[in-house]
Amino acid sequence: MACALLRGGARVEQVCLKRSTAVHEAAKVGCSNIMELLLQHGGMVTERDQDGVTPMAIAAEYAHADVVEVLIYNGGDVNARAPNGDSVLFDAAGAGNTHCIDLLLRHGANPNVASLSSWLPIHRAAYEGHYLALDMLIPITTRRAIRLSGQSPVHSAADGGREQCLQLLVERGFDVNSLLDVHISGSYGDMRRSALFFAVSNGDVPCTQTLLNSGALPDLDPLRCLLVAVRAGRYDIVEMLLARQADVNCYFTVVSDTVFPTALQYCLRDEAMMRLLLANGYDADTCFRCNHDDTWGDLSDRGDCNSQEKVSFCDFLGVSWLVQLAGRAVWILLDYVGHAPLCLKLRQILQKHREWTQICYLLANPRSLTHLCRLAIRKEITPKRSIMSIFGYRNELSKYESLDEDELLAGLSFEEIQELERELADIDPDDNIPIGLRQKDQTAKTPTDTFSREALLKYCKEERRNLQEDDRSESSTKQVRK
Repeated sequence: MACALLRGGARVEQVCLKRSTAVHEAAKVGCSNIMELLLQHGGMVTERDQDGVTPMAIAAEYAHADVVEVLIYNGGDVNARAPNGDSVLFDAAGAGNTHCIDLLLRHGANPNVASLSSWLPIHRAAYEGHYLALDMLIPITTRRAIRLSGQSPVHSAADGGREQCLQLLVERGFDVNSLLDVHISGSYGDMRRSALFFAVSNGDVPCTQTLLNSGALPDLDPLRCLLVAVRAGRYDIVEMLLARQADVNCYFTVVSDTVFPTALQYCLRDEAMMRLLLANGYDADTCFRCNHDDTWGDLSDRGDCNSQEKVSFCDFLGVSWLVQLAGRAVWILLDYVGHAPLCLKLRQILQKHREWTQICYLLANPRSLTHLCRLAIRKEITPKRSIMSIFGYRNELSKYESLDEDELLAGLSFEEIQELERELADIDPDDNIPIGLRQKDQTAKTPTDTFSREALLKYCKEERRNLQEDDRSESSTKQVRK
């Protein structure tokens, strides 16, 4: 058909409304034979469409390696760039065709040329998840070109949700904590900078886990990753971040500068999320500090000279769209504080809620010793919890999973076996023995002091005999008097 049209006088250079020629269309559909025919009849390999794209770039974008080869042998420019800076290799990396990429590289394509969006071919391959293409581009892309681009391929892989590409980049030595340059970070409204932020904001659990396991720090962004996960209600990601020592008491003052840590603002409607944060060290005491009474002076530890300008928790709850949540929120917070002074404004707000009676009861009575001990214990173990989850008991338990019990018992002495049996009897008692008879015989144990048990038992028997004799004599006296 194409031959017939050409013999009939069809013009190869004729353009459509999009300024595409027949050469562009042949490149798009991947017809190498027709491409050769068109080039023999005057087709131009340098012709550009309305977007400024050459036929070779179109062929690379659609992964037609045979067409790319035809265009190269007919003088096509492997380093041609579109007006937006996209190179032919950049388009090939987006398609992920390794044959096409290899063909371009062998004919001089430059992998270190960035587009106007500061992306290199390696960024495009990582974002699209083309593992093999990324593997080809890593060794030939210079670190200087990546540094000048202002972003790491790790950012691109995290943004695209490509877990395998992330793992490959980590294995090849890329830093998971590299940050976006300021000019790129500024193009995002949330001022994101780390690769972890991309994964968390996308709700991508596998990529988040991969980055954290590879050493990604959770507090590198102005808007912390934890706040993003809390606001999205992602319990799984919040737990992962807290396990990696994310700062639960961080502040984000761009939107509102509050006395209390920012995370609580995003979960007042979510009791489960509130308790998750509070159980992991959220400073609930700051929610009961305000400028309506003398508790405002406790804020000196934050080192702020403009404390009076900060929004306290009672003022925050006073807005019309949050006031209905005040009762439940304060009731939950009281589970994580000792003595909590409520200012007059907060009392006025709470009086309209059904939880007010219970709150008054707690405030009017001393907190139990159990509650105070719980707070003290939580304060001590919370900073260590994340370390335990990373290095602690789980790694230690793994050492005991493959123990040979028979070999272990064979190495015990007769006395050690008897002691083990006694301990097992206490841990796992025989159900056929009544509960009242399961207690140890406390009289059979070794004396703990210098006194004699036998003498003590003899003394008790004599005292009992004397008491019985006194009772008999008293009874006899009463009968005589009658």
